[in-house]
Amino acid sequence: MDATPHGPTSSADSIDRHIAHWGREVPDLDPKVEGVVTRMQMLVRHLQRRKEAGLARRRLKMWEYEILWRLRSAGEPYRMSPTRLAEVLDTHPATLTNRLDRLAKSGYVTREHASEDRRSLLVTLTEEGHRAWSSTIGEQIATERALLAPLSEAEREHLVVLLRKVTLAAESDGPPLMPTLEGTRPPAPDGRS
Repeated sequence: MDATPHGPTSSADSIDRHIAHWGREVPDLDPKVEGVVTRMQMLVRHLQRRKEAGLARRRLKMWEYEILWRLRSAGEPYRMSPTRLAEVLDTHPATLTNRLDRLAKSGYVTREHASEDRRSLLVTLTEEGHRAWSSTIGEQIATERALLAPLSEAEREHLVVLLRKVTLAAESDGPPLMPTLEGTRPPAPDGRS
Protein backbone atom coordinates (compact mmCIF):
# COMPACT_ATOMS: atom_id res chain seq x y z
CA MET A 1 0.00 0.00 0.00
CA ASP A 2 1.40 3.36 -1.01
CA ALA A 3 0.18 6.24 1.18
CA THR A 4 2.76 8.66 -0.15
CA PRO A 5 1.32 11.67 -1.98
CA HIS A 6 1.96 12.05 -5.68
CA GLY A 7 2.33 15.09 -7.87
CA PRO A 8 4.78 17.93 -8.38
CA THR A 9 3.51 20.12 -5.49
CA SER A 10 2.73 17.36 -3.00
CA SER A 11 4.67 16.67 0.15
CA ALA A 12 3.90 14.30 2.98
CA ASP A 13 1.79 15.60 5.85
CA SER A 14 0.95 14.15 9.26
CA ILE A 15 -2.05 12.33 7.78
CA ASP A 16 0.20 10.51 5.30
CA ARG A 17 2.27 9.29 8.27
CA HIS A 18 -0.94 8.19 10.02
CA ILE A 19 -2.04 6.26 6.93
CA ALA A 20 1.37 4.64 6.49
CA HIS A 21 1.28 3.44 10.10
CA TRP A 22 -2.29 2.14 9.98
CA GLY A 23 -1.81 0.66 6.53
CA ARG A 24 0.62 -1.79 8.14
CA GLU A 25 -1.83 -2.54 10.95
CA VAL A 26 -4.99 -2.73 8.83
CA PRO A 27 -4.17 -4.23 5.42
CA ASP A 28 -7.65 -3.50 3.98
CA LEU A 29 -7.39 0.23 4.77
CA ASP A 30 -8.11 2.32 1.69
CA PRO A 31 -5.49 5.11 1.85
CA LYS A 32 -7.55 7.49 -0.29
CA VAL A 33 -10.71 7.16 1.81
CA GLU A 34 -8.72 7.28 5.06
CA GLY A 35 -6.79 10.29 3.77
CA VAL A 36 -9.88 12.28 2.83
CA VAL A 37 -11.90 11.45 5.95
CA THR A 38 -9.03 11.94 8.39
CA ARG A 39 -8.03 15.24 6.78
CA MET A 40 -11.63 16.50 7.01
CA GLN A 41 -11.79 15.47 10.68
CA MET A 42 -8.44 17.04 11.56
CA LEU A 43 -9.16 20.27 9.68
CA VAL A 44 -12.49 20.60 11.52
CA ARG A 45 -10.65 20.07 14.83
CA HIS A 46 -8.06 22.67 13.80
CA LEU A 47 -10.80 25.22 13.02
CA GLN A 48 -12.64 24.31 16.24
CA ARG A 49 -9.55 24.95 18.37
CA ARG A 50 -8.98 28.30 16.65
CA LYS A 51 -12.62 29.26 17.11
CA GLU A 52 -12.60 28.29 20.80
CA ALA A 53 -9.41 30.33 21.37
CA GLY A 54 -10.99 33.37 19.69
CA LEU A 55 -14.16 32.98 21.72
CA ALA A 56 -12.18 32.62 24.95
CA ARG A 57 -10.44 35.94 24.23
CA ARG A 58 -13.94 37.45 24.18
CA ARG A 59 -15.00 35.53 27.29
CA LEU A 60 -17.49 33.43 25.34
CA LYS A 61 -17.91 29.70 25.52
CA MET A 62 -18.66 27.61 22.45
CA TRP A 63 -22.20 26.80 23.63
CA GLU A 64 -22.89 30.52 24.13
CA TYR A 65 -21.69 31.27 20.62
CA GLU A 66 -23.77 28.43 19.16
CA ILE A 67 -26.98 29.75 20.73
CA LEU A 68 -26.25 33.34 19.65
CA TRP A 69 -25.39 32.13 16.14
CA ARG A 70 -28.60 30.12 15.81
CA LEU A 71 -30.70 33.06 16.95
CA ARG A 72 -28.85 35.39 14.59
CA SER A 73 -29.29 33.00 11.67
CA ALA A 74 -33.06 32.90 12.28
CA GLY A 75 -33.29 36.40 10.76
CA GLU A 76 -35.13 39.40 12.12
CA PRO A 77 -36.43 39.66 14.77
CA TYR A 78 -33.75 37.08 15.77
CA ARG A 79 -35.99 34.92 17.90
CA MET A 80 -36.98 31.31 18.18
CA SER A 81 -38.94 29.05 20.47
CA PRO A 82 -36.85 27.14 23.02
CA THR A 83 -38.15 23.87 21.51
CA ARG A 84 -36.93 24.76 18.01
CA LEU A 85 -33.66 26.10 19.41
CA ALA A 86 -33.04 22.81 21.24
CA GLU A 87 -33.77 20.92 18.01
CA VAL A 88 -31.37 22.90 15.82
CA LEU A 89 -28.69 22.80 18.52
CA ASP A 90 -29.28 19.08 19.09
CA THR A 91 -29.38 19.83 22.82
CA HIS A 92 -31.59 18.39 25.54
CA PRO A 93 -34.28 20.94 26.52
CA ALA A 94 -33.25 20.88 30.21
CA THR A 95 -29.65 21.68 29.24
CA LEU A 96 -30.85 24.50 27.01
CA THR A 97 -33.01 25.96 29.80
CA ASN A 98 -29.96 26.19 32.06
CA ARG A 99 -27.90 27.78 29.29
CA LEU A 100 -30.63 30.28 28.44
CA ASP A 101 -30.79 31.26 32.12
CA ARG A 102 -27.08 32.04 32.02
CA LEU A 103 -27.31 33.93 28.70
CA ALA A 104 -30.26 35.97 30.00
CA LYS A 105 -28.28 36.82 33.13
CA SER A 106 -25.41 38.01 30.86
CA GLY A 107 -27.85 40.18 28.91
CA TYR A 108 -27.39 38.29 25.62
CA VAL A 109 -30.98 37.00 25.28
CA THR A 110 -34.44 37.64 26.61
CA ARG A 111 -37.27 35.17 27.08
CA GLU A 112 -40.81 36.39 26.72
CA HIS A 113 -44.23 34.95 26.14
CA ALA A 114 -45.42 34.89 22.54
CA SER A 115 -48.10 37.54 21.94
CA GLU A 116 -50.29 35.11 19.99
CA ASP A 117 -50.04 32.33 22.62
CA ARG A 118 -49.07 33.27 26.18
CA ARG A 119 -48.26 29.61 26.92
CA SER A 120 -45.39 29.74 24.41
CA LEU A 121 -42.01 31.28 25.09
CA LEU A 122 -39.71 32.98 22.60
CA VAL A 123 -35.98 33.51 23.01
CA THR A 124 -34.75 36.76 21.45
CA LEU A 125 -31.22 37.94 20.78
CA THR A 126 -30.55 41.31 22.50
CA GLU A 127 -28.34 44.14 21.24
CA GLU A 128 -25.66 42.91 23.66
CA GLY A 129 -26.05 39.43 22.18
CA HIS A 130 -25.68 40.85 18.67
CA ARG A 131 -22.48 42.63 19.70
CA ALA A 132 -21.04 39.51 21.34
CA TRP A 133 -21.76 37.40 18.26
CA SER A 134 -20.55 40.06 15.81
CA SER A 135 -17.27 40.51 17.68
CA THR A 136 -16.24 36.96 16.76
CA ILE A 137 -17.00 36.89 13.05
CA GLY A 138 -14.04 38.82 11.65
CA GLU A 139 -11.51 36.54 13.29
CA GLN A 140 -13.39 33.43 12.18
CA ILE A 141 -13.49 34.64 8.58
CA ALA A 142 -9.75 35.39 8.69
CA THR A 143 -9.01 31.93 10.12
CA GLU A 144 -11.07 30.20 7.44
CA ARG A 145 -9.47 32.25 4.66
CA ALA A 146 -6.00 31.48 6.00
CA LEU A 147 -6.81 27.77 6.02
CA LEU A 148 -7.79 27.85 2.34
CA ALA A 149 -5.12 30.35 1.24
CA PRO A 150 -2.90 27.64 -0.32
CA LEU A 151 -5.69 26.89 -2.83
CA SER A 152 -6.32 28.89 -5.98
CA GLU A 153 -9.81 30.22 -6.64
CA ALA A 154 -10.38 27.37 -9.12
CA GLU A 155 -9.20 24.79 -6.57
CA ARG A 156 -11.54 26.23 -3.94
CA GLU A 157 -14.47 26.02 -6.33
CA HIS A 158 -13.55 22.43 -7.21
CA LEU A 159 -13.34 21.58 -3.50
CA VAL A 160 -16.79 23.10 -2.94
CA VAL A 161 -18.23 21.00 -5.77
CA LEU A 162 -16.66 17.79 -4.42
CA LEU A 163 -17.73 18.42 -0.82
CA ARG A 164 -21.25 19.31 -1.96
CA LYS A 165 -21.43 16.00 -3.82
CA VAL A 166 -20.42 14.10 -0.67
CA THR A 167 -22.84 16.16 1.45
CA LEU A 168 -25.75 15.45 -0.89
CA ALA A 169 -24.98 11.73 -0.75
CA ALA A 170 -24.87 11.82 3.07
CA GLU A 171 -28.16 13.73 3.19
CA SER A 172 -29.90 11.45 0.69
CA ASP A 173 -30.61 8.85 3.37
CA GLY A 174 -30.84 11.07 6.44
CA PRO A 175 -31.64 14.53 7.73
CA PRO A 176 -29.89 17.63 6.40
CA LEU A 177 -26.42 18.11 7.88
CA MET A 178 -27.31 21.79 8.38
CA PRO A 179 -30.87 22.25 9.68
CA THR A 180 -32.98 24.85 7.88
CA LEU A 181 -34.30 27.45 10.29
CA GLU A 182 -37.85 28.76 10.39
CA GLY A 183 -38.33 31.66 8.04
CA THR A 184 -35.37 30.71 5.87
CA ARG A 185 -35.17 28.85 2.63
CA PRO A 186 -32.26 26.80 1.41
CA PRO A 187 -30.00 28.61 -1.09
CA ALA A 188 -30.02 27.55 -4.71
CA PRO A 189 -27.31 25.04 -5.65
CA ASP A 190 -25.33 27.80 -7.37
CA GLY A 191 -25.16 29.72 -4.05
CA ARG A 192 -27.70 32.41 -4.97
CA SER A 193 -30.72 32.95 -2.73
